[in-house]
Amino acid sequence: MIDPKTLDEMTRRLVQSLPAGLSTLQQDLEKNFRAVIEASIQRLDLVTREEFEVQAEVLARTREKLEALEARVTRIEEALGSVPSAEAPPGD
Repeated sequence: MIDPKTLDEMTRRLVQSLPAGLSTLQQDLEKNFRAVIEASIQRLDLVTREEFEVQAEVLARTREKLEALEARVTRIEEALGSVPSAEAPPGD
C-alpha cells in the first residue's frame, strides 16, 4: 500500500490546483480525490518495497542453489563418463 503521507500530499496538490472558487468544497474534494487515488492504486496490484526485496532474496538464493546443482550434475556426469555428445543424436 502507498504511504499515507504520500497520498495526503497528492490529494493536497490536487486540491491546490483547483480554481479559488472551489475552495469551499475543499474537504469534500479532498475525500473524493483520496478515494479515487486509493482505488486506482489498489487496481494496479502493486507490492511494497519490502515484499519486493524479500522475493528478490528468495530468487537469488534459488539461483545459487540451481547453479550449484547444475555444477554437481556436470561433475557426476563427467565422473561417470556419461556426458552425451551434442553432435550425436541419442540412439546412434
